[in-house]
Amino acid sequence: MKIAGIIAEYNPFHSGHALHIEKTREKCGEDTAVVCVMSGSFVQRGEPAILSKRARAEMALVSGADLVLENPTVWAVSSAERFAAGGVAVLQALNLPIVLSFGSECGDIEKLQKSADLLGLDAVREGVKLAMKAGISYAAAREKALAAVYREGAELLRGPNNILGVEYLKAISALGAEKIEPFTFQRIATEHDGAESGSLAPASRLRELMREGRDVSPYIPEAAHAILSRELEAGLAPANINNIEAAILYRLRTMGEEEFAALPDASEGLWRRLMAAGRREASLDAVLSSVKSKRYALSRIRRMVAAAALGISAEDQRGLPPYIRVLGCNERGRKVLHLARTAAKKPLITKPAAAKLLEPEAREIFDIDVRATDLFRLALNDPENRLGGTEWTYGPVIM
Repeated sequence: MKIAGIIAEYNPFHSGHALHIEKTREKCGEDTAVVCVMSGSFVQRGEPAILSKRARAEMALVSGADLVLENPTVWAVSSAERFAAGGVAVLQALNLPIVLSFGSECGDIEKLQKSADLLGLDAVREGVKLAMKAGISYAAAREKALAAVYREGAELLRGPNNILGVEYLKAISALGAEKIEPFTFQRIATEHDGAESGSLAPASRLRELMREGRDVSPYIPEAAHAILSRELEAGLAPANINNIEAAILYRLRTMGEEEFAALPDASEGLWRRLMAAGRREASLDAVLSSVKSKRYALSRIRRMVAAAALGISAEDQRGLPPYIRVLGCNERGRKVLHLARTAAKKPLITKPAAAKLLEPEAREIFDIDVRATDLFRLALNDPENRLGGTEWTYGPVIM
């Protein structure tokens, strides 16, 4: 059986995602099992997902996916480099031959691979450090350093999906994931654009429409939209970070210096800026605005704040996901799991209770997932749905 892997957030799942699965099967064959590694209760923006990971996994399954695994919170709420490393590591842990499928603006795997290889050179890494010392952001410094040896590659780094693709390729190389074969296709830009186009719309726009109570059915596959409607009617979506603003501000005001210094991406004294703003400002937006600068991107600050709220440290992010968490599967997905049970290099968690048997360090990572789900629940608008401990009460979606 051929297996294809996709790393995604599905926040929410939409027609563009369904098209990705369709193109993947066009490449690999109609009988291919599609395994998605999906972010859980919090996403890379440093915010709670718009709806639960269980519902998002179900939306993916009814739209063509066969098995949905979780990219643990520690890696889901992280930079593109660590986000990619987490997703690739989960796929690698299955220890099965997998085609990693991803969309990119350029659609050229050779150009992306060349960029990934060059970014690993000592001379380029040193160029990044020197450029950052001049006071520019990491992204700008990396583009400048790569331009010195491969101008076209530097131009590729201006595309958000190209950037993720390069990080996937870097992760495959760094992890020695020989059983993972990368494949890319040129995607229609929707995720980071601000407008709808036919049946496609960026996820950011869909989240905006959902929070406004407007119809998103033209942009989501029918079966997936039925699940979304069910969640909306039950008050289980949309989650809104504004509902947990006070909790986050309280956390920032009560953290000690050592906790701030231990946050991910807290180098260069950035944690001191966040600590001062967190203890002073009256709103989360004010905290972000106060810390943001030409050198420090807003996305980086958001992730630091999320890490603070969830108790994630830089030390947590230095490793790789220590388990494989199943969020949902269908019959073909169960065949993949059957193969993985004997081949997998890491514990395979199909029921939450199994997490209690993890080694202490792995259990700490799972406990962060638990906290993320508890905080996600508090972000819901309906007070009756703000229950705690739900991470332990729901198993995977079985179809």
